[in-house]
Amino acid sequence: MKSLTLVAVAAAVSFAFAAGAAQAQSQGVSKSEIVLGSIQDLSGPIAGFGKQVRLGMVLRVDEINEQGGINGRKIKLVVEDSAYDPKKAVLAAQKLVNQDKIFMMVGHIGTAQNNAAMPVQFEKNVINFMPVTAAREMYEPFHRLKYSFAVPYFDQMKIMTPKLVKEKGAKKVCTIYQDDEFGLEVVRGAEAGLKTIGMELAEKTSYKRGATDFSSQVARMKAAGCDFVVLGTIIRETIGTIAESRKTQFAPTFLGSSAAYTDLIHKLGGPAMNGLYAAMGAQHPYLDEASQPLRFWANKYKTKFNEDPTVFSAYGYLIIDAFSQAAAKAGANLSTDSFIKVMDSMTFPADMFGSAPATYGPQKRLGSDASRLSQIVDGRWKVISDYVKP
Repeated sequence: MKSLTLVAVAAAVSFAFAAGAAQAQSQGVSKSEIVLGSIQDLSGPIAGFGKQVRLGMVLRVDEINEQGGINGRKIKLVVEDSAYDPKKAVLAAQKLVNQDKIFMMVGHIGTAQNNAAMPVQFEKNVINFMPVTAAREMYEPFHRLKYSFAVPYFDQMKIMTPKLVKEKGAKKVCTIYQDDEFGLEVVRGAEAGLKTIGMELAEKTSYKRGATDFSSQVARMKAAGCDFVVLGTIIRETIGTIAESRKTQFAPTFLGSSAAYTDLIHKLGGPAMNGLYAAMGAQHPYLDEASQPLRFWANKYKTKFNEDPTVFSAYGYLIIDAFSQAAAKAGANLSTDSFIKVMDSMTFPADMFGSAPATYGPQKRLGSDASRLSQIVDGRWKVISDYVKP
């Protein structure tokens, strides 16, 4: 009887230990594979960005896998299309989390889309890692499963609006913005920045997501006599607003957020886009770039995908690279908890794309709050300022 009791106790202990080990093991991590998920706009209004982020990710994933993976595990990247629609983002998150059993969500694009999808992820203990949006909700309020890399739109505009307004001697500042959380964050930042120099917005005009005609908004700003315009716009809205302004001889200084820092602006908008300023945190990688490492990377990207890389390609590449560094340090027993423990002590130095150094900690979920200015000069982005912090 005593032996049977001992056997039963040993079996119970063994079962409890196995159950505990199984519970500690995070989904999406097997002996040979780490499954990562990402949601991009591949068919909606910012599909240009979404495609570029995905290709940047694929390039780094392929490099890592060719080198043997992370502690012997290859990365499997599963990408879903949200079409820039928050409802579709929720469906995509449900598929990735529940069906594909992803370990982590990486580089999800869009503010409203992330806000909609995060609850689905957090319910299953899935980290939202470095989403491609500069909204403060990506790290506030604090949540252990949030990690953000993009300098907030609010901070970008709070820093850069008064700086450029003073440099230009502007007297009346206006704004045109997308009527959603992205656009409102740009406006809030501009208002906070103007307050520091005793100014306020003279005119505010908005548009609905997906709009293509900006003539009435430009007419309002022109009628108000604005000589400086803050753009809470992305690709086609930036081009449309500036093109309409040039057509009507309205010539203010234009300042956009990092959402407008893309080669698509000058490629699609042509010479009319010269003079546009934008805040940014990583450099656009031109194929003839002076920096040899960046030039080598840009040409490698073009050889692989038969198209030029962009700053959004760089975002995708850097996000996977940051994940791989932290996951490698977490060791063979990779789990959500072990990854968080490592990330909370990580420092990423300045990289070949000119990004500012980034640090994370137990209560610090934004890597860096520094940004700088670029301007389109002769059809290409030129860095014109050093990094500035709020």
